[in-house]
Amino acid sequence: MGSVMAARRLSGILRLLFRAPVFVYRWGCGWLFGHRLLLLIHVGRRTGLRRCTVLEVAEYRENGPEAVVVSAFGREADWLRNIEASPHPEVIIGSQHFIATCRVVGGDEAVRVLAGYQHRNRFIAPIVRAGFSWLLDWKFDGSEEHRRRLAAQLPFIAFRPRSPQRSNP
Repeated sequence: MGSVMAARRLSGILRLLFRAPVFVYRWGCGWLFGHRLLLLIHVGRRTGLRRCTVLEVAEYRENGPEAVVVSAFGREADWLRNIEASPHPEVIIGSQHFIATCRVVGGDEAVRVLAGYQHRNRFIAPIVRAGFSWLLDWKFDGSEEHRRRLAAQLPFIAFRPRSPQRSNP
């Protein structure tokens, strides 16, 4: 699967198109995206340089708040490997900016998140299914069985504000 995901990496004009929201965030206008996208600011695991990645939010939870994203390029995605190496990235979502903690969302919860995402995007369901099929390299039909298969193949990651450290008296 690693070679399939590597083949799916973006290049050229498509890469620029997908990077465009980074510039919107840099101009201080990320609030325009609401809770639909988030900007992840992380540190390169090899270079130590600051990196920015815009991710689509599959589910936003006011309580926490918490935003769940899917690593479309699997476990080999650079941003995912970077936050594994340096686990407290910055997140900008809507008008919020915070240092985050992150967790991998488990199977049943990931399937529920995906079902909710499909429901909220039901009017563009053929586009969503085609996108997942392209990423996964198999025909995603949106069924419960395929949601489970997708959740097993692609990691779901939840970000929430890091709790302030308490000092011991």
